[in-house]
Amino acid sequence: MVRAMRDDLTRFVIAQDPVYGEVVRELSNGKKTSHWIWFIFPQLRRLGRSSTAHFYGIEDLSEAQTYLSNPMLTTRLRGCCELLLNQRALTSRQILGEIDSMKVRSSMTLFALAADDPTIFLRALTQFYDGMPCSQTMNALDMGWPFKAFH
Repeated sequence: MVRAMRDDLTRFVIAQDPVYGEVVRELSNGKKTSHWIWFIFPQLRRLGRSSTAHFYGIEDLSEAQTYLSNPMLTTRLRGCCELLLNQRALTSRQILGEIDSMKVRSSMTLFALAADDPTIFLRALTQFYDGMPCSQTMNALDMGWPFKAFH
């Protein structure tokens, strides 16, 4: 099942297509008001608790790299990061709420580790999380302290 999900990232495109315009509006307005965090800013599957989080979860760094190699998915992810970064006067909690702010931190950490060019993900970690990656994501990927991948 995991292998089939990794090889078929269409689950993200199918989920994103009908709501992506709304996602852009909400992020541009600086306030998330609907439910899309799982498939716009995916995190590691093993960190999720709900069936939705597991379905849209990323298995490992290899799958995160595959996600980033998809032109539509990487463009949307990076575009949503830019929209977040444009909200300089707000915290991630103000924009996303407490729980989703944690999920985005996890997502930014995962994709910073997976990306050939992690700049935008590192910028998000810096702007919203004092430059600190998600420790749960780092531990799940066996990266550990001192987060050597970020120095």
